[in-house]
Amino acid sequence: MHVHLGPLGGDDQALELAVAHALVRRAGAGEVSEVLRIYRPSAPVAVFGRRDTRLPGFAAAAGAAAAAGFEPLVRATGGRAVAYTGNAIVVDHVAHEPDAMGAHDRRFERFGTLLAEALGELGVDARVGAVPGEYCPGAHSVNARGTVKLVGTAQRVIKNAWLFSSLVVVGDEMRLRPVLARVYGHLGLPFDEASVGSLTGEAPALGIEDVERALLAAYGATASLAGAPDADTLALAHDLVDQHRVSGYGGARAE
Repeated sequence: MHVHLGPLGGDDQALELAVAHALVRRAGAGEVSEVLRIYRPSAPVAVFGRRDTRLPGFAAAAGAAAAAGFEPLVRATGGRAVAYTGNAIVVDHVAHEPDAMGAHDRRFERFGTLLAEALGELGVDARVGAVPGEYCPGAHSVNARGTVKLVGTAQRVIKNAWLFSSLVVVGDEMRLRPVLARVYGHLGLPFDEASVGSLTGEAPALGIEDVERALLAAYGATASLAGAPDADTLALAHDLVDQHRVSGYGGARAE
């Protein structure tokens, strides 16, 4: 497994999303076997699912996110809107697999459990399961105490490959709650601000570096193995990046 640790080094959060898209495309073509990418975003974003872009309130939701200082973007995986700041960790896991669709549910179960156990090692009462009113609801979200959401997970499955993406909210939940409330209000989707939690909300002394190390250990990876995405992946990501932007709040879609 190749490990890519850290952001690309710029402020283009759409390109960060496009790298995951490029990796799964390359995995589907047999050019990539397995890649784990872990990075901290460099700016606040509100990332929409492709289904969100088709809702009547999407333009207003994107505008509300932008007005709150969160750049609206569109991701390659499924699910509903999420928001995060630099006080979060994104985990993108990509693999070539001939029967990728057949293991869809098992991946949710496997990685939900893996993430909950990793956070448990940090002293957080982490459990697998949705909490009422959570953003991007899913049966295999990771929550704290059965009360607040800590980690959201989503997948993209194509022929011969899959992308499993996890968003670990380390902090800034008080910044996330109002922007998510506005976004979900415009989208016409249920949401409860009180469902948004964070790791530092559960364990105030926890540092983001501690979380990063725990995630690497959970995946059996080490920082010493880390490297940047290769030139072919970056070139494809640049070709795909406009599919992840929201131009004029018109709803560009990742395909």
